[in-house]
Amino acid sequence: MLYIVATPIGNLSDITLRALETLRKVDLILAEDTRQTIKLLNHYQIKKPLFSFHSYTNERKLDQIKTKLKAGRIVALVTDSGTPGISDPGAKLVQAIIKDKGGDQIKILPIPGPSALTAAVSVSGFSVSKFLFLGFLPRKKGRKKLLESLNNEKRTVVFYESPFRVKKTLAELSIILGDKEVCVCRELTKIFETIYRGRISEVLPKIKEKGEFVVLIAY
Repeated sequence: MLYIVATPIGNLSDITLRALETLRKVDLILAEDTRQTIKLLNHYQIKKPLFSFHSYTNERKLDQIKTKLKAGRIVALVTDSGTPGISDPGAKLVQAIIKDKGGDQIKILPIPGPSALTAAVSVSGFSVSKFLFLGFLPRKKGRKKLLESLNNEKRTVVFYESPFRVKKTLAELSIILGDKEVCVCRELTKIFETIYRGRISEVLPKIKEKGEFVVLIAY
């Protein structure tokens, strides 16, 4: 059995009771970054074998994980923060199991919880009955074409951005899309959580380039 377990995006108190119960009962935990996950486990005094699972995990290790699952081992998959499979390598494992000939014998169960995406959408104040989520924008190839395509968009647009590119990205957007209304969420649920609202020209000078960002563009 494989559990896809959502973990806090910052504040460790945001973990669900079900997630804690699951992490305590599994045989082993697969983590995008074991250094991050061990902090969570130590905080809640959970001691379980911890193995890395990230975007560079090779086919050999995937096969080893599938073998353990087929043998009846109970496994939890977690990301650095938030819900696995949302802009992280979690989907890689799920796809490998689904495509495997014996994969239908392995149950895959979600343990829902925190997500930077839904947290940012909930406080944006924008119309989000429908929205477009882009994950992390491409750094080079296809970037300009993607940004230009947003001129035809009618839905609220949401994407993740790093502190090293957030100002550059907003400046590019203002040139391509105009001075759009945005909501920029920085370090959600953490000590220095900040939410910037307004036109790009109003928000851009205020942004501190530290931490992780979620950007929403209103249409």
